[in-house]
Amino acid sequence: MSLTGTPFLATLITLAVVALALPLGLWSRLRGPRLLRAAARVVMLLFAQGTAVALVFVLVNNDNNLYDNWGDLLGTGEHVRRAADLGANGTGGVVVEQLPSVRQRFEPASGPGMRSAGGVRVTQLRGRVSGVDAEVYVWLPPQYDDPAYRHHRFPVVELLPGYPGSAKAWFGSLHAHEQLLPLMRSGSVAPFILVAPRTNLLSGRDTGCANTAGTVNADSWLSIDVPKMVRDNFRAAPGPSGWSVAGYSAGAHCALRLAVAHPDRYRAAVSMSGYNDPIGERRSVTAQSPALRAANNPYLLLRKAPVPPRISLYLSGQPRDGYEAALALRRIAKAPTYVHVVYLPRNAGGHTMALWRPQVVPAFRWLTLHQGPRHAPAGSTPPAPSSGGSRHVGHAS
Repeated sequence: MSLTGTPFLATLITLAVVALALPLGLWSRLRGPRLLRAAARVVMLLFAQGTAVALVFVLVNNDNNLYDNWGDLLGTGEHVRRAADLGANGTGGVVVEQLPSVRQRFEPASGPGMRSAGGVRVTQLRGRVSGVDAEVYVWLPPQYDDPAYRHHRFPVVELLPGYPGSAKAWFGSLHAHEQLLPLMRSGSVAPFILVAPRTNLLSGRDTGCANTAGTVNADSWLSIDVPKMVRDNFRAAPGPSGWSVAGYSAGAHCALRLAVAHPDRYRAAVSMSGYNDPIGERRSVTAQSPALRAANNPYLLLRKAPVPPRISLYLSGQPRDGYEAALALRRIAKAPTYVHVVYLPRNAGGHTMALWRPQVVPAFRWLTLHQGPRHAPAGSTPPAPSSGGSRHVGHAS
């Protein structure tokens, strides 16, 4: 039975009702020795508490898309086939452009929200460079099948969840495709292809979206294998001008790190409630030593870059939850790096989907203006946080 499926949820609801009815109906009717009656009552109470906890967990999990399946929850999923040392550029000496085309079979994705707004499709990708085997979800904009766009190559945004987090979260919890569909139809948001690859690749540990020899090559999975597959199977724009990456929480850190480290692969990044130092997620493999932390800190990467990268960064956060990290990046940014900071007040909400969901539209409006040929002019960093005196996250645009 699927962890996120309706049958499992219905079963838990039924069990919770039964667990509540049992003590109400049998508490005073139990017969036998006192010790046996006490034991039976304890079992009924434990059963009621257990079913209640399980039901709350499933409801929270379904709402936030934390664990996609039993393998994720129990740590039994295997997604890393090999983790060789691939070198500084993450290719292991392979010329990616010379690799054979990756032709994938896509199927309709299942789960909450996955059939909405035209439907999300999913494929199982065997990463040739990274050694990662995992699912990738793809949503196509409404213009994709329009004959007028048959020769058009569409810009792409990779969507990264937090940790723990399912690749479905941007569709099932943030409802990104449902929010963006009418705006793409009206032309107020560019027709982006949305790509959500699995980032939960290790048992009980966050990858930091980095390459760690002997453990996982998450960077190469996200920045090489997944983009190649998308370009081989869809009319996707070439990188870097046509590619962006967006994330929230740990995924926001990943988005920043990937864009700063690979300006030859991405032109823009969106970070919602992110952080710079990998220690922001203590279960990350990149937080386990000072050397790994420094090598995967986008602030240090940007500060030490011999040539400022031509990338645009959209950074939003609340005080002590992403805002200070965003300001630090803006302070050190030099042309042609462009940094836009959005201040979210404390009363906008906490570190939850309720905070990030209303930011989807403002972030994609910004991407529409700052990705590709209409990239922001060099050096035009805003002088102050873009709060606009807002009192609610919905005004973050």
